[in-house]
Amino acid sequence: MEENNSASEERKDVRISENITLGADGKYRWVYSVNLFTNPIFLLLVWKIFFFIVLGIFAFTTVVDVIDWGGFSWDLMKGQLKVFGIIFGVMTALVLVGYLLYAAIMRGKYTVEFEMDEKGVNHRQIASQAKKAKKVGEAAMVAGLLTGSYSTAAAGASSQRTEMYSEFSKTRRVVSRPLFRVIKIKGFLSNNQVYATKEDFGFVKNYIIEHCPNLKGANKKK
Repeated sequence: MEENNSASEERKDVRISENITLGADGKYRWVYSVNLFTNPIFLLLVWKIFFFIVLGIFAFTTVVDVIDWGGFSWDLMKGQLKVFGIIFGVMTALVLVGYLLYAAIMRGKYTVEFEMDEKGVNHRQIASQAKKAKKVGEAAMVAGLLTGSYSTAAAGASSQRTEMYSEFSKTRRVVSRPLFRVIKIKGFLSNNQVYATKEDFGFVKNYIIEHCPNLKGANKKK
């Protein structure tokens, strides 16, 4: 009887902190809610995606115009930069409006469940929000296709992804942003974001770094 009681106790979850528990299966689990109105991490991410799309279009059209003009011209460049500035301003305004609309639909919160062990970490949006995110993504994708805005369609398609797993053995860089409570895990073709409270941030960051055997350069340091 004593042995059975001892085994039962060993299978219980262990609370590591106020937010993180260590399960009997060896996985750390916690939930984190990002305030979409006060934490700009998602707004900056979306803005960067569209910025590089617009920059790519600008570079392509500039090269084409230089070829058509038979060489480089400052007058041509000034005209191109003016157009780019207008497009850039409109893009920024649309991204901001779209982001605020998304934040309102999600009621100002992006809530994620994390599971982490020695092999990797899984990032999963809670079920109730995942359904909303998929619907918003589908609407954006359809709107983008109907209006011919393939960047909007692509953004809508990517926003439907509500779960992502990062394998530590395939991680090349770990970038921490304590101010935003985010730890970015970067692989060859994948980028994941892990969130933790101020109290748990150091533990989560150090655990990830310690279990990524292929980090480069300064990323090997805590």
